[in-house]
Amino acid sequence: MEIRRALPQDFRELLHCLKMRSKYAVLLVFVIGLVIIEKENNFISRVSDKLKQPPQALAEANGTEASPAPAENGSLASLRELDAAFSQLRSHLRNVTLQLAGTGDPGPRRHVLLMATTRTGSSFVGEFFNQQGSIFYLFEPLWHIERTVTFEPGGANAVGSALVYRDVLKQLLLCDLYILESFISPAPEGHLTPFMFRRGSSRSLCEEPVCTPSAKKVFEKYHCKNRRCGPLNITLAAEACRRKQHVALKTVRIRQLEFLQPLVEDPRLDVRIIQLVRDPRAVLASRMVAFSGKYETWKKWAAEGEAPLREEEVQRLRGNCESIRLSAELGLRRPGWLRGRYMLVRYEDVARAPLQKAEEMYRFAGLPLTPQVEEWIGKNTQAPRDSSGVYSTRKNSSEQFEKWRFSIPFKLAQVVQDACAPAMRLFGYKLAGSPAALANRSFSLLEEAQASWVT
Repeated sequence: MEIRRALPQDFRELLHCLKMRSKYAVLLVFVIGLVIIEKENNFISRVSDKLKQPPQALAEANGTEASPAPAENGSLASLRELDAAFSQLRSHLRNVTLQLAGTGDPGPRRHVLLMATTRTGSSFVGEFFNQQGSIFYLFEPLWHIERTVTFEPGGANAVGSALVYRDVLKQLLLCDLYILESFISPAPEGHLTPFMFRRGSSRSLCEEPVCTPSAKKVFEKYHCKNRRCGPLNITLAAEACRRKQHVALKTVRIRQLEFLQPLVEDPRLDVRIIQLVRDPRAVLASRMVAFSGKYETWKKWAAEGEAPLREEEVQRLRGNCESIRLSAELGLRRPGWLRGRYMLVRYEDVARAPLQKAEEMYRFAGLPLTPQVEEWIGKNTQAPRDSSGVYSTRKNSSEQFEKWRFSIPFKLAQVVQDACAPAMRLFGYKLAGSPAALANRSFSLLEEAQASWVT
């Protein structure tokens, strides 16, 4: 693997040290300023209180005879204005100081990892965290690594890819977004890139100050949805990540839960892992629509049945189901390093009761569910019946999640059931014994969710 423009480790550590010193120097200046202003404000307040006393009281205090005074003293008015100005400045400095110190919001800093596979509803569930204003959310940043570094499936190469993904993921959770510069193509120039994958799916990358004025003749491939921004400034994005109270990341490129142990045990991180699964029959049906070209063999076999499915296709399906099952079994065994840090969620349960499942996920992560998140869920789970775009996150979720049952050929469902039976039993998906059972709305394909799936 070739890593472009990789800086020496010592030099990177020096830069990090200088940045930290600068941050704390600025923080110290603001704290000292606060103390000085507080003292000045107390002095002015005492003078103001003195001047607010009636003339008789002032005369008695000074041992002199009172003399007539105007109703409104000009000096008193000036001091009142100065007092108000100092109070406003003090409040502003206190807010800036708290922001620099990272204590603007209560509670510890959380790092949420949404772990899924393609076409499991992860984009929809990821929005639950993207809509929370105090969370810095990234959508599939590991896409760049997958595009740059090629590993053959299976064996040592699969382990190598998992390790690379894990190490990049750790840096991203620590807000070191510069790690992506070695993988983004074309390479960023001056920490600027118009090629950040699905930038518009991350509110944090489309807000000020990360959203800079758009530049002429610069085409941003994955532009923000609701506003025009210039090329992504990775430095501004990293600073925005550090200012947010929490970090969340969605990825479909990490499947081996055991490789995440170093992240969970890193003292700099407080990781919460949510593994999202979906009925593998529904996943296949969705992939055949979204990635039509890759599933020509499946479609031809289902329609014509002349040539059998290639064994490697079935083995790939079986391998995917097994990797998901093994990760879930590891999480549900509650090893010490995962205790309190793993949650298994079925997409079908989210689709049937999105707000309830959002509350459960937020409670598990130790985060507050804000009205903005509740409002987004309300708007995007009660969409019109025709809101069925392949990549849309706005659907009538309670009706959409079982729509696949009425379009997939039963012979395809049988192949999936044979290959993925162990995983389906673990996750509570019932096997259909006939075409009628598969398409029967009164026949539920779901067992009740287990409370023990939160560990």
